[in-house]
Amino acid sequence: MTLAADALTQLATWPDLTEAEPSCGIGRALRSPHGEIVHFHSGNDVDVYLTARAIKQFQEHLTASTAVRLVPGSQWVTLHLKFTGDVHLLMTLVSLALRAHETWPVQDDAPEVQCNDHDRAAPSREHLSGG
Repeated sequence: MTLAADALTQLATWPDLTEAEPSCGIGRALRSPHGEIVHFHSGNDVDVYLTARAIKQFQEHLTASTAVRLVPGSQWVTLHLKFTGDVHLLMTLVSLALRAHETWPVQDDAPEVQCNDHDRAAPSREHLSGG
């Protein structure tokens, strides 16, 4: 079982999440009553709809992790799951996403908000740091 499959199995048991068809049409998704929260696109890559506000609030911590990729202008955070600790980070980010969507609903947010999988050429860590 891949780390992503294990994480999906764990998250599917959370009472606020239900499995759904991802709006991007790729992989599997979990949603809350407030909208899509997480997309599992491959054995290693997962997108979490964290919201722009939450990304801004936690940007320093997000960019410190080698597992996280941020796409400028996207409200989704991509995690590359390589180690068990990355799964723990995913669980934390999903918790933050649930809280962000519940506390600060995104006004006029359409379900077709693109996850990061639509752009497989997400900037690398070096690109983001200017290197």
